[in-house]
Amino acid sequence: MKKLLILSITVALFATSCSDFLVKEPKLTQSTEITLSTFDGLNSSIAGAYSPLVSSTWYGPGFVFEAEMRSGNGKKPTEGDFDSGRYSGSYNISYNPSATSGLWGYGYFVISAANNVLANLEGKEGGEVSAQDINNLKAEALFLRALSHFDMVRLYAQPYGYQPNGNGVPVVLSTDPAGKPARNTVAEVYDQIVTDLTEAESIMSDDYKRDGISDYKAAVTKPAVQALLSRVYLYMENWNKAAEYATKVINNPAFELWTAAEYASAWKANVGTSEVIFEVFGAQTNAYDAYWESPMWMSSPEGYADCAVSTDLVNLYEDDDVRNQWQKADGYDHLYWTIKYAGKGVGTPDANNTVVLRLSEMYLNRAEAIVNGASGDAVADLNKIAEARNATLYTSAGKEDVYNERRKELAWEGHLWFDLSRWGKGITRVDYVGDPTNQNVAAHSYMFALPIPKREMDVNENLVQNEGYN
Repeated sequence: MKKLLILSITVALFATSCSDFLVKEPKLTQSTEITLSTFDGLNSSIAGAYSPLVSSTWYGPGFVFEAEMRSGNGKKPTEGDFDSGRYSGSYNISYNPSATSGLWGYGYFVISAANNVLANLEGKEGGEVSAQDINNLKAEALFLRALSHFDMVRLYAQPYGYQPNGNGVPVVLSTDPAGKPARNTVAEVYDQIVTDLTEAESIMSDDYKRDGISDYKAAVTKPAVQALLSRVYLYMENWNKAAEYATKVINNPAFELWTAAEYASAWKANVGTSEVIFEVFGAQTNAYDAYWESPMWMSSPEGYADCAVSTDLVNLYEDDDVRNQWQKADGYDHLYWTIKYAGKGVGTPDANNTVVLRLSEMYLNRAEAIVNGASGDAVADLNKIAEARNATLYTSAGKEDVYNERRKELAWEGHLWFDLSRWGKGITRVDYVGDPTNQNVAAHSYMFALPIPKREMDVNENLVQNEGYN
């Protein structure tokens, strides 16, 4: 197994650092006046605003992997050399000046970059820049602002269906760098997310693809906006809208479920394949954080392998289900690692894209909406996935069927922890290493919302800390 000298520091979801988006520097690190004075400068600013998504605290992969490790899909291997100390085997959250700060900082960096672009688009039309060019760029900025608010309100607040009037995160629409915003309610945050996304959908070209990048699915498109809206409405328990927007994507001929034969190789693709709607591009040149904190290093026996798969997740799959494929290490037959981050063959050490939105989630969103009252055929939606994965077909569909299929299909993509929270279910981990008193979390526990970073509390007297962390 590959090894590097590492510092004795826990990274998990909570570090900070810097990088590029498909080898492009964030332009807002240059002179703001130069950057924001032309359409090209604004366009480059949005390219740079994608950069933090690949950070090890966000989709590269802390935000994703911490959700898997907390929820019971993952466990911490202790045998051999499979532990760099970056992920914990127990469910506990430290509250100190650096803990939980990573996504907060990066999220508001992206929001600030988007706000700067949105505030400076007026008057940039002319010459080779059309009104539609302006609208497409505006839609990208609105999507990135919405995604950032969405991921932060999921992490730092209780779910919409449980505490809509509880403390969310500050909704920031201003470019004022000296502002000290208070926390909006969860419902207010979601309302702004929906406002941004619905406007983005209404103004973006159906066929818009960002120029000059190798993987257009690593940038915003109209189907990405619609897919995120489906998920947001699902979290809001607006079942009709969740189904409506899922259907928009499902009916788009540009997307198809991977076949059973394509499934394993699709996760190694260098650019988004038929099922991918939006992803974060991974490359050796992405250095927003140390490369050896990337998804492949954290979840492969070819790297540090900190994040193994729990046996209860493995046992959910039938023998012939194509999702029942794992990375293995010689001499450790009882340990499993997901194939979703096994590397894509572009170099050594290798890299992975992180899929954020894909077509199978849209079928699952719609099925969940249907079993909660929306019109449609949930059995048919679940069977689209089961058939594509060579699994037994469903003859009926209730909530638990949807929940179980969602866990199987979206495992190791960062969903289960948030799903359990919004479903009002507790966490019972049955395959773990560590203190047994730190493994389980009751339904609606305060621990489903992480503490607001202490450094933010220290400098902003308008913030209120989450319950349980004072």
